Amino acid sequence: MDNLKSIEELNSITKGDMPGDKIYIDSEHLKKAKVILPYLVDLLAPFIDEHPMHRAVISIYGGSGTGKSEIASLISYYFNQIGLGSYILSGDNYPHRIPKHNDAERLRIFRQSGIKGLVSFGLYTQTNSEILRELQENNYDLDTYYEKKFPWMLIYKSEGMRGLRSYLGTPNEIDFDELNRIILQFKNGAERIFLKRMGRKEEELWYEQVDFSNKKIMIIEWSHGNSYYLSGIDIPILLSSTPQETQKFRKIRNRDKGADSLFTAMVLDIEQDLIITQAPTAKLIVSKDCEIISCGEYLRKMMEEKQNT
Repeated sequence: MDNLKSIEELNSITKGDMPGDKIYIDSEHLKKAKVILPYLVDLLAPFIDEHPMHRAVISIYGGSGTGKSEIASLISYYFNQIGLGSYILSGDNYPHRIPKHNDAERLRIFRQSGIKGLVSFGLYTQTNSEILRELQENNYDLDTYYEKKFPWMLIYKSEGMRGLRSYLGTPNEIDFDELNRIILQFKNGAERIFLKRMGRKEEELWYEQVDFSNKKIMIIEWSHGNSYYLSGIDIPILLSSTPQETQKFRKIRNRDKGADSLFTAMVLDIEQDLIITQAPTAKLIVSKDCEIISCGEYLRKMMEEKQNT
C-alpha cells in the first residue's frame, strides 16, 4: 500500500460488488486501513493455515459513514498484492426487497405494530384513530410535540419500535440463508459462485458468476457483518460510529429519500443498538480516531454518547 503515490491511485483499485455504489477513498480511510492491517494479518494467519482450503472470511461492519466500503477496498488490495487473492462482497445486495420497498415495509411494520399496541392497551378509540391517521398522512406520527399533546402516542411509538426491532437486521428483512450458503460454498473450496446483484429499481436484480479459483479471502462489508444470523465469519472488524454520525453521512450522501427524517433516525438508533450488542464478538474494534480499542472502551464511549444526546 505504501507504493501508491496519491489518492487518485488509491481510487483506481478494485472495490466492492454493490451496483451503483459511489466509493471515494481518502486519507482517513488509508490511515484506518494501515492501523487495522498489522493486527488483521496476525489474526488471519491461523485461519488460513488451519483451514483445509486455506480460506478465511473477514467482515468489516458498522454504521453508514464509517468507511466500510473504502477500508474493505484497501484491505482487499493489500491481500491481492501479497498474493492471497481476495473478493469484496457487499451485504447490501441481500435484503429481500429493494431499498424503497424495504423502507415502505419498515414503516408499515412500525405503524401496524403501534396501532396493535393501542388496541391491546385499550387506547384505540374512534377519536384517537382519526387523530393518528391525520398524523400519519403528514408523517408527524413520530414528532415528540404530539406525544406531549396526546400521551397515548407514547404507547403507539414504543409498540411500533418493538415491532420494528423484530424486523430490522433479521431474516424477515435479509436473506441470511443465501449469504450463509455463499460463505459455506467459499469455505468448501468452490471455484465459481453465483452472487446476487440488487440495485435500487425493480428491474435491477440479477446474478453474476464470480471466479473464486484464486481467492483465499472473502471480505464482507456490511452493517450486519457480525449478525448472530450470519455463519462462518472468522474475523469481524467493527468500525465505530454513533447514530448521529451515521445520519449526517446519509444526508450528505443523499442516496435515500427521507435520510433526515425522524423515522430514519429511529431506524439508525435500533441498528446502532444491534451493533453494540454484537461488539463483544468483534475481533477488532476501530475507533473514530483510528485507534484499536477494547470492547469495554467501545461500550463506554457508546454509553457516553447516549447520555449526551
